[in-house]
Amino acid sequence: MKVKFALLFVVMLALLSTSALAQDSVVQLTMGSWRVDDVAQMQVILDAFSAAYPNVKITFDPTNPPDYNATLRTQLEGGTAPDLFYLRSYATSRQLYEEGFLEPLGDLTGLMENFTPEARAPWATDDGVPYGVPFIAVSHGIYYNVDLFNELGLEIPTTWEGLIEVAQKIKDAGYTAFANASGDEWTIAEIVFMNLAPNFIGGFEGRQAYLKGERCFNDEHAVAAFQAVADIAPFLPEGQEALTYYDSQQLFLLGEAAMWMGGSWDIPFFESEEPEFAWSVFAVPAPEGQEQAYVTFHLDAGMGLNAASTHKEEAKLFLEWMATPEFATLLADNLPGFFPISTNTVSLQNEHANTFLSLNEGRGLDVRWAWEGLLAGQPDGYTLMQNGALAVIAGTQTPQEAADALQDGLAQWFEPAQNCAK
Repeated sequence: MKVKFALLFVVMLALLSTSALAQDSVVQLTMGSWRVDDVAQMQVILDAFSAAYPNVKITFDPTNPPDYNATLRTQLEGGTAPDLFYLRSYATSRQLYEEGFLEPLGDLTGLMENFTPEARAPWATDDGVPYGVPFIAVSHGIYYNVDLFNELGLEIPTTWEGLIEVAQKIKDAGYTAFANASGDEWTIAEIVFMNLAPNFIGGFEGRQAYLKGERCFNDEHAVAAFQAVADIAPFLPEGQEALTYYDSQQLFLLGEAAMWMGGSWDIPFFESEEPEFAWSVFAVPAPEGQEQAYVTFHLDAGMGLNAASTHKEEAKLFLEWMATPEFATLLADNLPGFFPISTNTVSLQNEHANTFLSLNEGRGLDVRWAWEGLLAGQPDGYTLMQNGALAVIAGTQTPQEAADALQDGLAQWFEPAQNCAK
């Protein structure tokens, strides 16, 4: 009996040892993000990765969006940052790379083959060294209440002037035309001003003219962009300065406002709220007589590898997997409104995501105006554009004054603004 017990004890020790070894062989990675709304959806994607690579598990650990940049920097400086983390496009992530926090990814399998140079550029150096995998693009447009449009006999406007006429008819009928509000100031910058700006500054080509110093930031095109904000100001909700992002969404979802300038990233939220009316989206229309129309299609997020990670090889497996058709399909299906940036062909299953993506057809595409080149100094272009748009809405600045403030602020540090063609 003692011999049998001894043998059983040895067998149990062997099993426990084998189990511990199996546990030790699984590498645990963490992923940082500013998308607190996507925990369940990202888990589906990460589970699919772990099914393909059982020895690697990734924990998704997002941070509240307004706190993300500061929190990530604190983690990086303190040595507690995630192995993988979302990267803002252009200057914000470039600074992290230049400070040594990001691993260069020039040798990453699939990166050069499955992403165009234009897609890699927001997460690469000027000479093309990549430090992030292009991850998510988002589109901008105007959500609208289809049932209310039909009730009022309104058609989707095809010109900016037509949009203002439609807004007036909606207001005359007793509804709020645009649900947007400035209680959360960033929304005026990103989903109002930078949503409509490409149609007034001339899209990618026009934006590049500012970056090259061929235009000053207070020229007629910049003034026209601020004037467009002034055009819609009378059609915002009463007391809009006190309404938050969520408040403005609810104003639209409750049927009290006919339109809402927004982004494709809100598709899952709008669908989950199940409003009692049909809704869809249309593109911000160009001014009358302008042949080319534009859509803000923003390269929003990349994925970076912490240069201090102790599991770089395992993290690179995930980054390489991000370049595959499987990943692109999972992203499109689980996060509708977040569009894969790779060259892999993906068939979108979500109706509203397909509608948003169809806005690109026949239109020029460009990123948000402030992102490339204008975030690297103080005062930065984003803050100047935001403050100018807010001041125009409040009536404390004219469109010309807002454009002048943009030009004067950027000229304090941005060389093309200092030497631009007057």
